[in-house]
Amino acid sequence: MHRLSWQKSSFSGDQANCLEIASDDGLVYIRESDDPTTVVTTTRAKLHAWINGAKAGEFDHFTA
Repeated sequence: MHRLSWQKSSFSGDQANCLEIASDDGLVYIRESDDPTTVVTTTRAKLHAWINGAKAGEFDHFTA
């Protein structure tokens, strides 16, 4: 894994603990800012499918 350029959502505001995302060589990396050593790796297609599911409300029961 090369040196990654991590980005957090503008919706995170000034929160210290947030999700960060980076990409390299067709893969997408996700980590929590308060534990940057734990990284989840996925593909763009899988992340796209998950985002579409989140937009459709498929995971809303996890936040209620």
